[in-house]
Amino acid sequence: MKINYQFDQQFINEFNHRLNENGPFASFEMFQMAYDTAKNLHVPDFEGLQSPQHLPQMEFLEHQLDTAKQVVEKMNGRAILADEVGLGKTIEAGLILKEYMIRGLAKKILILVPASLVNQWVKELNEKFYIPAVSQRKLYVWEQCDVVVSSIDTAKRSPHREIVLDQHYDFLIIDEAHKLKNHKTKNYQFVNSLKKTYCLLLTATPVQNQLSDIFNLVTILKPGFLGSYEEFTKTFGNKRTALKEDEKLKQLIQDVMVRNRREDTGIEWTKRNVETVWINFSDEEQKVYDQLDHELFSQDPFTSITLKREFCSSREALYLSLKKMFEEKAEKYKDEEWNQEIIQKIEQLPHHSKAQKVVDIIQDSTEKFIIFTEYRATQYYLQWYLQQHGISSVPFRGGFKRSKKEWMTQLFQNHAQVLVATEAGGEGINLQFCHNMIHYDLPWNPMRLEQRIGRVHRFGQKENVNIYYLAIKNTIDEHLVSLLYEKINLFERVIGDLDIILQQLNIPSLENEIKEIYAESETPGEARIKLENLTAAFQDAAQDEVDQDGTTSHS
Repeated sequence: MKINYQFDQQFINEFNHRLNENGPFASFEMFQMAYDTAKNLHVPDFEGLQSPQHLPQMEFLEHQLDTAKQVVEKMNGRAILADEVGLGKTIEAGLILKEYMIRGLAKKILILVPASLVNQWVKELNEKFYIPAVSQRKLYVWEQCDVVVSSIDTAKRSPHREIVLDQHYDFLIIDEAHKLKNHKTKNYQFVNSLKKTYCLLLTATPVQNQLSDIFNLVTILKPGFLGSYEEFTKTFGNKRTALKEDEKLKQLIQDVMVRNRREDTGIEWTKRNVETVWINFSDEEQKVYDQLDHELFSQDPFTSITLKREFCSSREALYLSLKKMFEEKAEKYKDEEWNQEIIQKIEQLPHHSKAQKVVDIIQDSTEKFIIFTEYRATQYYLQWYLQQHGISSVPFRGGFKRSKKEWMTQLFQNHAQVLVATEAGGEGINLQFCHNMIHYDLPWNPMRLEQRIGRVHRFGQKENVNIYYLAIKNTIDEHLVSLLYEKINLFERVIGDLDIILQQLNIPSLENEIKEIYAESETPGEARIKLENLTAAFQDAAQDEVDQDGTTSHS
Protein backbone atom coordinates (compact mmCIF):
# COMPACT_ATOMS: atom_id res chain seq x y z
CA MET A 1 0.00 0.00 0.00
CA LYS A 2 1.38 3.40 -0.96
CA ILE A 3 1.49 5.93 1.89
CA ASN A 4 1.59 9.63 1.02
CA TYR A 5 3.61 11.76 3.40
CA GLN A 6 5.29 15.16 3.43
CA PHE A 7 7.85 16.87 5.64
CA ASP A 8 6.77 19.76 7.83
CA GLN A 9 9.17 22.55 6.88
CA GLN A 10 7.34 25.40 8.61
CA PHE A 11 9.56 25.59 11.71
CA ILE A 12 12.80 25.10 9.73
CA ASN A 13 11.89 27.83 7.24
CA GLU A 14 10.86 30.25 9.98
CA PHE A 15 14.05 29.55 11.95
CA ASN A 16 16.29 30.09 8.89
CA HIS A 17 14.45 33.33 8.11
CA ARG A 18 15.08 34.71 11.58
CA LEU A 19 18.73 33.69 11.47
CA ASN A 20 19.16 35.56 8.20
CA GLU A 21 17.31 38.60 9.53
CA ASN A 22 19.04 38.42 12.92
CA GLY A 23 15.78 38.07 14.81
CA PRO A 24 13.45 38.69 16.35
CA PHE A 25 14.32 36.16 19.07
CA ALA A 26 12.70 35.59 22.47
CA SER A 27 14.75 36.31 25.59
CA PHE A 28 16.72 33.52 27.24
CA GLU A 29 14.42 33.85 30.28
CA MET A 30 11.37 33.07 28.10
CA PHE A 31 13.21 30.12 26.56
CA GLN A 32 14.11 28.84 30.03
CA MET A 33 10.47 29.10 31.18
CA ALA A 34 9.24 27.23 28.10
CA TYR A 35 11.90 24.56 28.60
CA ASP A 36 11.04 24.12 32.30
CA THR A 37 7.32 23.87 31.46
CA ALA A 38 7.92 21.21 28.81
CA LYS A 39 10.21 19.33 31.17
CA ASN A 40 7.62 19.32 33.98
CA LEU A 41 4.86 18.20 31.65
CA HIS A 42 6.95 15.49 30.05
CA VAL A 43 5.73 11.97 30.85
CA PRO A 44 8.53 9.53 29.96
CA ASP A 45 6.37 6.39 29.72
CA PHE A 46 2.83 5.02 30.11
CA GLU A 47 3.49 3.20 33.37
CA GLY A 48 1.50 4.55 36.33
CA LEU A 49 -1.01 7.40 36.61
CA GLN A 50 -0.12 11.08 36.67
CA SER A 51 -3.62 12.46 37.28
CA PRO A 52 -4.11 11.57 41.00
CA GLN A 53 -1.19 13.82 42.04
CA HIS A 54 -2.86 16.68 40.18
CA LEU A 55 -6.09 16.06 42.10
CA PRO A 56 -5.03 16.03 45.78
CA GLN A 57 -8.54 16.98 46.92
CA MET A 58 -9.97 13.72 45.54
CA GLU A 59 -9.92 10.37 47.33
CA PHE A 60 -10.09 7.64 44.73
CA LEU A 61 -11.04 4.07 45.55
CA GLU A 62 -8.61 1.30 44.72
CA HIS A 63 -10.82 -0.25 42.04
CA GLN A 64 -11.22 3.16 40.36
CA LEU A 65 -7.45 3.68 40.20
CA ASP A 66 -6.93 0.11 38.95
CA THR A 67 -9.54 0.64 36.23
CA ALA A 68 -7.94 3.88 35.05
CA LYS A 69 -4.50 2.26 35.03
CA GLN A 70 -5.78 -0.71 33.02
CA VAL A 71 -7.49 1.48 30.42
CA VAL A 72 -4.43 3.72 29.99
CA GLU A 73 -1.72 1.06 30.02
CA LYS A 74 -3.39 -1.94 28.39
CA MET A 75 -6.44 -0.76 26.45
CA ASN A 76 -5.01 2.29 24.71
CA GLY A 77 -7.79 4.58 25.91
CA ARG A 78 -10.63 2.61 24.31
CA ALA A 79 -12.77 0.69 26.78
CA ILE A 80 -16.20 -0.20 28.07
CA LEU A 81 -16.53 0.75 31.76
CA ALA A 82 -19.17 -1.71 32.99
CA ASP A 83 -19.02 -1.49 36.79
CA GLU A 84 -22.18 -2.39 38.68
CA VAL A 85 -24.47 0.49 39.62
CA GLY A 86 -23.05 2.87 42.20
CA LEU A 87 -19.34 2.02 41.92
CA GLY A 88 -18.32 5.28 40.27
CA LYS A 89 -18.06 4.84 36.49
CA THR A 90 -18.24 8.63 36.12
CA ILE A 91 -15.29 9.06 38.49
CA GLU A 92 -13.29 6.48 36.53
CA ALA A 93 -14.08 8.22 33.25
CA GLY A 94 -13.06 11.62 34.68
CA LEU A 95 -9.81 10.16 36.01
CA ILE A 96 -8.93 8.59 32.65
CA LEU A 97 -9.85 11.74 30.74
CA LYS A 98 -7.70 13.86 33.08
CA GLU A 99 -4.79 11.47 32.51
CA TYR A 100 -4.92 11.91 28.75
CA MET A 101 -5.25 15.68 29.07
CA ILE A 102 -2.22 15.89 31.36
CA ARG A 103 -0.20 13.80 28.91
CA GLY A 104 -1.15 16.23 26.12
CA LEU A 105 -3.04 13.55 24.21
CA ALA A 106 -6.57 14.94 24.56
CA LYS A 107 -7.67 18.50 23.96
CA LYS A 108 -10.84 18.32 21.85
CA ILE A 109 -13.35 16.30 23.88
CA LEU A 110 -17.02 15.35 23.41
CA ILE A 111 -19.13 13.77 26.17
CA LEU A 112 -22.59 12.47 25.24
CA VAL A 113 -24.93 11.68 28.15
CA PRO A 114 -28.69 11.48 28.86
CA ALA A 115 -30.24 14.97 28.81
CA SER A 116 -31.01 14.85 32.54
CA LEU A 117 -27.33 14.27 33.37
CA VAL A 118 -25.69 16.99 31.25
CA ASN A 119 -25.35 19.55 34.04
CA GLN A 120 -24.33 16.90 36.55
CA TRP A 121 -21.43 15.87 34.29
CA VAL A 122 -20.39 19.49 33.72
CA LYS A 123 -20.47 20.17 37.46
CA GLU A 124 -18.44 17.08 38.39
CA LEU A 125 -15.80 17.59 35.70
CA ASN A 126 -15.29 21.23 36.71
CA GLU A 127 -15.41 20.82 40.48
CA LYS A 128 -13.76 17.44 40.97
CA PHE A 129 -11.32 17.23 38.06
CA TYR A 130 -10.73 20.89 37.14
CA ILE A 131 -11.70 20.07 33.56
CA PRO A 132 -13.29 23.15 31.89
CA ALA A 133 -16.39 21.41 30.53
CA VAL A 134 -19.37 23.34 29.16
CA SER A 135 -22.83 22.18 28.13
CA GLN A 136 -24.32 22.63 24.69
CA ARG A 137 -27.42 24.78 25.03
CA LYS A 138 -28.93 27.32 22.65
CA LEU A 139 -25.60 28.97 21.83
CA TYR A 140 -23.36 26.73 19.77
CA VAL A 141 -20.18 25.78 21.61
CA TRP A 142 -19.05 22.86 19.46
CA GLU A 143 -16.20 24.76 17.81
CA GLN A 144 -15.58 27.44 20.43
CA CYS A 145 -14.99 25.15 23.43
CA ASP A 146 -12.65 22.20 23.84
CA VAL A 147 -14.69 20.10 26.31
CA VAL A 148 -18.40 19.89 25.46
CA VAL A 149 -21.11 17.88 27.25
CA SER A 150 -24.35 17.27 25.36
CA SER A 151 -27.22 14.84 24.97
CA ILE A 152 -27.14 12.57 21.92
CA ASP A 153 -30.53 13.90 20.85
CA THR A 154 -29.15 17.45 20.67
CA ALA A 155 -25.90 16.48 19.00
CA LYS A 156 -27.51 14.36 16.26
CA ARG A 157 -30.05 17.06 15.30
CA SER A 158 -29.31 19.53 12.52
CA PRO A 159 -27.56 21.94 12.42
CA HIS A 160 -25.56 20.54 15.36
CA ARG A 161 -25.07 17.22 13.58
CA GLU A 162 -23.13 18.63 10.66
CA ILE A 163 -20.81 20.62 12.95
CA VAL A 164 -20.13 17.68 15.25
CA LEU A 165 -19.50 15.15 12.47
CA ASP A 166 -17.11 17.55 10.78
CA GLN A 167 -14.77 17.64 13.78
CA HIS A 168 -12.19 15.16 15.00
CA TYR A 169 -12.33 14.48 18.73
CA ASP A 170 -9.32 13.41 20.72
CA PHE A 171 -11.61 11.84 23.33
CA LEU A 172 -15.23 10.66 23.19
CA ILE A 173 -17.23 9.54 26.25
CA ILE A 174 -20.72 7.99 26.04
CA ASP A 175 -22.75 7.53 29.25
CA GLU A 176 -25.59 4.97 29.49
CA ALA A 177 -24.08 3.35 26.40
CA HIS A 178 -26.39 0.28 26.55
CA LYS A 179 -28.95 2.45 24.77
CA LEU A 180 -26.77 2.10 21.66
CA LYS A 181 -27.07 -1.72 21.56
CA ASN A 182 -29.16 -1.69 18.35
CA HIS A 183 -27.01 -0.85 15.32
CA LYS A 184 -30.10 0.07 13.28
CA THR A 185 -31.02 3.10 15.40
CA LYS A 186 -30.15 6.66 14.38
CA ASN A 187 -28.36 7.18 17.68
CA TYR A 188 -26.03 4.24 17.04
CA GLN A 189 -25.32 5.28 13.47
CA PHE A 190 -24.60 8.86 14.56
CA VAL A 191 -22.21 7.86 17.35
CA ASN A 192 -20.49 5.30 15.12
CA SER A 193 -19.85 8.08 12.57
CA LEU A 194 -18.01 10.32 15.04
CA LYS A 195 -14.29 10.73 14.41
CA LYS A 196 -12.38 9.99 17.60
CA THR A 197 -8.99 8.82 18.84
CA TYR A 198 -9.86 7.62 22.35
CA CYS A 199 -13.28 6.45 23.53
CA LEU A 200 -15.03 5.31 26.72
CA LEU A 201 -18.47 3.67 26.84
CA LEU A 202 -20.15 3.62 30.27
CA THR A 203 -22.89 1.10 31.11
CA ALA A 204 -23.81 -1.16 34.02
CA THR A 205 -25.57 -3.57 31.63
CA PRO A 206 -23.36 -4.13 28.56
CA VAL A 207 -25.33 -7.24 27.55
CA GLN A 208 -29.08 -6.99 28.08
CA ASN A 209 -30.76 -9.46 25.77
CA GLN A 210 -28.49 -10.77 23.02
CA LEU A 211 -24.80 -11.25 22.40
CA SER A 212 -25.08 -8.80 19.52
CA ASP A 213 -25.46 -6.04 22.16
CA ILE A 214 -21.80 -6.35 23.12
CA PHE A 215 -20.73 -6.76 19.49
CA ASN A 216 -22.33 -3.44 18.58
CA LEU A 217 -20.72 -1.61 21.52
CA VAL A 218 -17.27 -3.02 20.78
CA THR A 219 -17.66 -2.03 17.13
CA ILE A 220 -18.05 1.61 18.21
CA LEU A 221 -14.87 1.30 20.26
CA LYS A 222 -12.73 -0.74 17.90
CA PRO A 223 -14.25 -1.39 14.47
CA GLY A 224 -13.31 -4.87 13.28
CA PHE A 225 -11.97 -6.03 16.66
CA LEU A 226 -14.57 -8.83 16.76
CA GLY A 227 -14.60 -9.28 12.99
CA SER A 228 -17.70 -8.78 10.87
CA TYR A 229 -21.12 -9.48 12.35
CA GLU A 230 -21.48 -12.56 10.14
CA GLU A 231 -18.12 -13.93 11.32
CA PHE A 232 -18.95 -13.13 14.93
CA THR A 233 -22.34 -14.89 14.95
CA LYS A 234 -20.95 -17.84 13.01
CA THR A 235 -18.20 -18.30 15.62
CA PHE A 236 -20.06 -17.47 18.84
CA GLY A 237 -23.79 -17.53 17.99
CA ASN A 238 -26.03 -14.91 19.60
CA LYS A 239 -26.76 -16.42 23.00
CA ARG A 240 -25.68 -14.54 26.10
CA THR A 241 -24.31 -17.77 27.58
CA ALA A 242 -21.36 -17.61 25.16
CA LEU A 243 -19.90 -14.78 27.25
CA LYS A 244 -19.53 -17.19 30.14
CA GLU A 245 -18.83 -20.43 28.31
CA ASP A 246 -16.52 -19.49 25.43
CA GLU A 247 -12.98 -18.84 26.70
CA LYS A 248 -11.85 -17.14 23.50
CA LEU A 249 -14.77 -14.69 23.57
CA LYS A 250 -14.27 -14.03 27.29
CA GLN A 251 -10.66 -13.05 26.63
CA LEU A 252 -11.58 -10.82 23.70
CA ILE A 253 -14.15 -8.95 25.80
CA GLN A 254 -11.75 -8.64 28.74
CA ASP A 255 -9.37 -6.84 26.38
CA VAL A 256 -11.89 -4.02 25.93
CA MET A 257 -14.13 -4.11 29.03
CA VAL A 258 -13.60 -3.52 32.75
CA ARG A 259 -16.37 -4.71 35.09
CA ASN A 260 -16.07 -4.31 38.85
CA ARG A 261 -18.64 -5.95 41.10
CA ARG A 262 -19.59 -4.75 44.56
CA GLU A 263 -18.23 -7.76 46.41
CA ASP A 264 -14.85 -7.44 44.65
CA THR A 265 -14.17 -3.84 45.69
CA GLY A 266 -13.50 -4.43 49.39
CA ILE A 267 -15.81 -1.54 50.27
CA GLU A 268 -18.02 -1.97 53.32
CA TRP A 269 -21.42 -1.09 51.90
CA THR A 270 -24.27 0.04 54.09
CA LYS A 271 -27.03 -2.54 54.47
CA ARG A 272 -30.19 -2.93 52.48
CA ASN A 273 -33.12 -3.40 54.83
CA VAL A 274 -35.76 -5.01 52.63
CA GLU A 275 -39.42 -5.26 53.62
CA THR A 276 -42.33 -6.59 51.59
CA VAL A 277 -45.51 -4.81 52.65
CA TRP A 278 -48.62 -6.89 51.95
CA ILE A 279 -51.89 -5.07 51.30
CA ASN A 280 -55.47 -6.25 50.95
CA PHE A 281 -57.83 -4.72 48.42
CA SER A 282 -61.13 -3.47 49.77
CA ASP A 283 -64.13 -5.62 48.83
CA GLU A 284 -65.14 -3.15 46.13
CA GLU A 285 -61.63 -3.11 44.63
CA GLN A 286 -61.36 -6.90 44.70
CA LYS A 287 -64.63 -7.28 42.78
CA VAL A 288 -63.37 -4.99 40.01
CA TYR A 289 -60.05 -6.86 39.88
CA ASP A 290 -61.78 -10.25 39.65
CA GLN A 291 -63.94 -8.97 36.81
CA LEU A 292 -60.81 -7.94 34.89
CA ASP A 293 -59.20 -11.26 35.73
CA HIS A 294 -61.98 -13.51 34.50
CA GLU A 295 -64.19 -11.74 31.97
CA LEU A 296 -61.41 -10.06 30.00
CA PHE A 297 -58.76 -12.78 30.39
CA SER A 298 -60.65 -15.23 28.20
CA GLN A 299 -61.02 -12.64 25.42
CA ASP A 300 -57.63 -10.95 25.52
CA PRO A 301 -55.09 -12.31 28.04
CA PHE A 302 -52.38 -9.80 27.20
CA THR A 303 -54.68 -6.78 27.63
CA SER A 304 -55.98 -8.33 30.83
CA ILE A 305 -52.43 -8.47 32.24
CA THR A 306 -51.82 -4.81 31.46
CA LEU A 307 -55.09 -3.66 32.98
CA LYS A 308 -54.61 -5.74 36.14
CA ARG A 309 -51.13 -4.30 36.63
CA GLU A 310 -52.52 -0.79 36.22
CA PHE A 311 -55.31 -1.44 38.70
CA CYS A 312 -52.75 -2.68 41.25
CA SER A 313 -51.21 0.77 40.85
CA SER A 314 -54.19 3.12 40.82
CA ARG A 315 -57.79 3.32 39.66
CA GLU A 316 -56.74 6.39 37.62
CA ALA A 317 -54.24 4.39 35.55
CA LEU A 318 -56.84 1.69 34.89
CA TYR A 319 -59.62 4.17 34.16
CA LEU A 320 -57.62 6.04 31.51
CA SER A 321 -56.57 2.82 29.77
CA LEU A 322 -60.10 1.41 29.71
CA LYS A 323 -61.56 4.63 28.34
CA LYS A 324 -58.93 4.71 25.61
CA MET A 325 -59.43 1.01 24.82
CA PHE A 326 -63.21 1.32 24.52
CA GLU A 327 -62.89 4.40 22.32
CA GLU A 328 -60.24 2.94 19.99
CA LYS A 329 -61.91 -0.50 19.75
CA ALA A 330 -65.53 0.57 20.00
CA GLU A 331 -66.67 -1.98 17.42
CA LYS A 332 -65.06 -4.88 19.30
CA TYR A 333 -66.61 -3.98 22.66
CA LYS A 334 -69.93 -2.43 21.56
CA ASP A 335 -71.97 -5.50 22.57
CA GLU A 336 -70.19 -6.05 25.87
CA GLU A 337 -72.35 -4.99 28.79
CA TRP A 338 -69.51 -5.14 31.26
CA ASN A 339 -67.52 -2.29 29.71
CA GLN A 340 -69.84 0.50 30.92
CA GLU A 341 -70.52 -1.38 34.13
CA ILE A 342 -66.85 -1.62 35.04
CA ILE A 343 -66.24 2.05 34.21
CA GLN A 344 -69.02 3.01 36.61
CA LYS A 345 -67.62 0.74 39.31
CA ILE A 346 -64.19 2.32 38.99
CA GLU A 347 -65.63 5.82 39.25
CA GLN A 348 -67.25 4.90 42.55
CA LEU A 349 -64.22 3.27 44.17
CA PRO A 350 -62.69 4.75 47.35
CA HIS A 351 -59.05 5.77 47.53
CA HIS A 352 -56.59 3.08 46.52
CA SER A 353 -55.48 0.71 49.28
CA LYS A 354 -51.85 0.89 48.19
CA ALA A 355 -51.83 4.71 48.36
CA GLN A 356 -53.24 4.55 51.89
CA LYS A 357 -50.38 2.24 52.88
CA VAL A 358 -47.84 4.73 51.50
CA VAL A 359 -49.25 7.42 53.75
CA ASP A 360 -49.04 5.04 56.73
CA ILE A 361 -45.34 4.47 56.03
CA ILE A 362 -44.40 8.11 55.49
CA GLN A 363 -46.74 10.09 57.71
CA ASP A 364 -44.99 9.62 61.05
CA SER A 365 -41.49 10.08 59.62
CA THR A 366 -39.45 13.23 59.02
CA GLU A 367 -37.06 11.46 56.64
CA LYS A 368 -37.10 11.72 52.85
CA PHE A 369 -38.61 9.02 50.62
CA ILE A 370 -38.41 8.15 46.93
CA ILE A 371 -41.50 6.47 45.48
CA PHE A 372 -41.24 4.64 42.14
CA THR A 373 -44.32 4.07 40.03
CA GLU A 374 -44.71 2.67 36.51
CA TYR A 375 -47.54 4.99 35.47
CA ARG A 376 -47.84 8.73 35.03
CA ALA A 377 -51.53 8.68 36.04
CA THR A 378 -50.50 7.08 39.34
CA GLN A 379 -47.81 9.73 39.79
CA TYR A 380 -50.42 12.50 39.53
CA TYR A 381 -52.75 10.67 41.89
CA LEU A 382 -50.05 10.00 44.51
CA GLN A 383 -48.96 13.62 44.55
CA TRP A 384 -52.54 14.74 45.10
CA TYR A 385 -53.18 12.09 47.76
CA LEU A 386 -49.97 12.91 49.66
CA GLN A 387 -50.90 16.58 49.62
CA GLN A 388 -54.28 15.75 51.19
CA HIS A 389 -52.35 14.28 54.12
CA GLY A 390 -49.93 17.18 54.52
CA ILE A 391 -46.97 15.46 52.85
CA SER A 392 -44.95 17.59 50.40
CA SER A 393 -43.76 15.98 47.18
CA VAL A 394 -42.23 16.75 43.79
CA PRO A 395 -42.51 14.74 40.54
CA PHE A 396 -39.72 13.36 38.35
CA ARG A 397 -40.42 11.88 34.93
CA GLY A 398 -39.05 11.48 31.44
CA GLY A 399 -41.08 14.26 29.83
CA PHE A 400 -39.32 16.97 31.83
CA LYS A 401 -36.63 19.08 30.23
CA ARG A 402 -33.15 18.88 31.66
CA SER A 403 -33.47 22.07 33.69
CA LYS A 404 -36.76 20.95 35.23
CA LYS A 405 -35.31 17.58 36.27
CA GLU A 406 -32.46 19.39 38.02
CA TRP A 407 -34.93 21.76 39.66
CA MET A 408 -37.04 18.87 40.94
CA THR A 409 -33.95 17.16 42.37
CA GLN A 410 -32.95 20.35 44.19
CA LEU A 411 -36.47 20.87 45.51
CA PHE A 412 -36.48 17.31 46.80
CA GLN A 413 -33.11 17.71 48.52
CA ASN A 414 -33.84 21.08 50.10
CA HIS A 415 -37.61 21.27 50.62
CA ALA A 416 -39.96 18.37 49.75
CA GLN A 417 -40.19 15.15 51.77
CA VAL A 418 -41.04 12.87 48.84
CA LEU A 419 -39.90 12.43 45.23
CA VAL A 420 -42.51 10.58 43.15
CA ALA A 421 -40.64 9.20 40.14
CA THR A 422 -41.54 7.22 37.07
CA GLU A 423 -38.91 4.97 35.51
CA ALA A 424 -36.98 8.03 34.24
CA GLY A 425 -35.79 8.47 37.82
CA GLY A 426 -34.14 5.05 37.73
CA GLU A 427 -31.10 6.08 35.69
CA GLY A 428 -28.26 8.47 36.20
CA ILE A 429 -29.27 10.76 39.04
CA ASN A 430 -27.49 10.46 42.39
CA LEU A 431 -29.67 10.76 45.48
CA GLN A 432 -27.41 9.61 48.33
CA PHE A 433 -28.97 12.23 50.61
CA CYS A 434 -32.03 9.96 50.77
CA HIS A 435 -32.03 6.40 52.14
CA ASN A 436 -35.70 5.37 51.97
CA MET A 437 -37.27 3.94 48.83
CA ILE A 438 -40.79 2.66 48.18
CA HIS A 439 -41.37 0.48 45.12
CA TYR A 440 -45.03 1.32 44.65
CA ASP A 441 -45.10 -0.69 41.42
CA LEU A 442 -42.69 -3.55 40.81
CA PRO A 443 -41.03 -3.75 37.39
CA TRP A 444 -41.12 -7.07 35.58
CA ASN A 445 -37.54 -6.44 34.55
CA PRO A 446 -35.34 -6.84 37.65
CA MET A 447 -32.54 -4.95 35.86
CA ARG A 448 -34.64 -1.84 36.30
CA LEU A 449 -35.11 -2.63 39.97
CA GLU A 450 -31.36 -2.54 40.55
CA GLN A 451 -31.09 0.69 38.55
CA ARG A 452 -33.65 2.26 40.88
CA ILE A 453 -31.93 1.12 44.07
CA GLY A 454 -28.59 2.29 42.69
CA ARG A 455 -29.81 5.89 42.95
CA VAL A 456 -29.49 5.73 46.74
CA HIS A 457 -27.45 2.60 47.55
CA ARG A 458 -24.18 3.71 45.99
CA PHE A 459 -20.74 4.83 47.09
CA GLY A 460 -21.16 7.81 49.39
CA GLN A 461 -24.31 6.55 51.10
CA LYS A 462 -23.70 6.83 54.86
CA GLU A 463 -26.97 5.30 56.10
CA ASN A 464 -28.50 1.86 55.81
CA VAL A 465 -31.01 1.89 52.98
CA ASN A 466 -34.64 1.01 53.74
CA ILE A 467 -36.47 -0.50 50.78
CA TYR A 468 -40.21 -1.22 50.79
CA TYR A 469 -41.92 -3.40 48.18
CA LEU A 470 -45.70 -2.93 48.10
CA ALA A 471 -47.79 -5.85 46.90
CA ILE A 472 -51.52 -6.54 46.93
CA LYS A 473 -52.67 -10.02 47.92
CA ASN A 474 -54.76 -12.15 45.55
CA THR A 475 -53.56 -10.19 42.52
CA ILE A 476 -50.85 -10.31 39.86
CA ASP A 477 -48.71 -8.39 42.39
CA GLU A 478 -48.70 -11.41 44.68
CA HIS A 479 -47.73 -13.78 41.87
CA LEU A 480 -44.76 -11.64 40.96
CA VAL A 481 -43.54 -11.04 44.51
CA SER A 482 -44.05 -14.45 46.07
CA LEU A 483 -43.05 -16.57 43.10
CA LEU A 484 -40.33 -14.56 41.42
CA TYR A 485 -38.93 -12.07 43.89
CA GLU A 486 -39.07 -13.74 47.28
CA LYS A 487 -38.45 -17.38 46.36
CA ILE A 488 -35.40 -16.62 44.23
CA ASN A 489 -34.26 -13.67 46.36
CA LEU A 490 -34.33 -11.17 43.52
CA PHE A 491 -34.78 -8.44 46.12
CA GLU A 492 -31.31 -9.21 47.42
CA ARG A 493 -29.58 -10.20 44.19
CA VAL A 494 -27.67 -7.69 42.13
CA ILE A 495 -27.60 -7.53 38.34
CA GLY A 496 -24.50 -9.70 37.98
CA ASP A 497 -26.05 -12.62 39.87
CA LEU A 498 -29.24 -12.45 37.83
CA ASP A 499 -27.28 -12.31 34.57
CA ILE A 500 -25.64 -15.64 35.31
CA ILE A 501 -28.95 -17.39 36.05
CA LEU A 502 -30.67 -15.97 32.95
CA GLN A 503 -27.77 -17.19 30.82
CA GLN A 504 -28.01 -20.68 32.31
CA LEU A 505 -31.72 -20.89 31.53
CA ASN A 506 -31.25 -19.35 28.08
CA ILE A 507 -33.80 -16.65 28.86
CA PRO A 508 -32.97 -13.41 26.97
CA SER A 509 -35.49 -11.31 28.92
CA LEU A 510 -37.25 -12.21 32.16
CA GLU A 511 -39.85 -9.54 31.50
CA ASN A 512 -40.77 -10.99 28.09
CA GLU A 513 -40.78 -14.51 29.54
CA ILE A 514 -43.41 -13.52 32.13
CA LYS A 515 -45.52 -11.74 29.53
CA GLU A 516 -45.47 -14.79 27.27
CA ILE A 517 -46.53 -17.04 30.14
CA TYR A 518 -49.64 -14.94 30.71
CA ALA A 519 -50.36 -14.42 27.02
CA GLU A 520 -50.16 -18.15 26.25
CA SER A 521 -52.25 -19.31 29.23
CA GLU A 522 -55.96 -19.93 28.90
CA THR A 523 -56.77 -19.26 32.55
CA PRO A 524 -55.17 -17.31 35.44
CA GLY A 525 -54.61 -20.65 37.19
CA GLU A 526 -52.62 -22.02 34.27
CA ALA A 527 -50.46 -18.86 34.26
CA ARG A 528 -49.75 -19.32 37.96
CA ILE A 529 -48.63 -22.95 37.48
CA LYS A 530 -46.27 -21.89 34.68
CA LEU A 531 -44.84 -19.15 36.91
CA GLU A 532 -44.25 -21.73 39.63
CA ASN A 533 -42.37 -23.89 37.13
CA LEU A 534 -40.25 -20.90 36.11
CA THR A 535 -39.52 -20.17 39.76
CA ALA A 536 -38.44 -23.77 40.35
CA ALA A 537 -36.07 -23.55 37.36
CA PHE A 538 -34.59 -20.35 38.81
CA GLN A 539 -34.11 -21.96 42.21
CA ASP A 540 -32.33 -24.95 40.65
CA ALA A 541 -30.06 -22.69 38.59
CA ALA A 542 -29.25 -20.54 41.62
CA GLN A 543 -28.38 -23.64 43.65
CA ASP A 544 -26.10 -24.83 40.85
CA GLU A 545 -24.23 -21.53 41.08
CA VAL A 546 -23.84 -21.98 44.84
CA ASP A 547 -22.59 -25.55 44.40
CA GLN A 548 -20.06 -24.49 41.74
CA ASP A 549 -18.72 -21.42 43.53
CA GLY A 550 -19.03 -22.67 47.09
CA THR A 551 -20.60 -19.35 47.99
CA THR A 552 -24.05 -17.84 48.31
CA SER A 553 -25.33 -14.82 46.45
CA HIS A 554 -24.25 -11.44 47.77
CA SER A 555 -26.66 -8.87 49.10
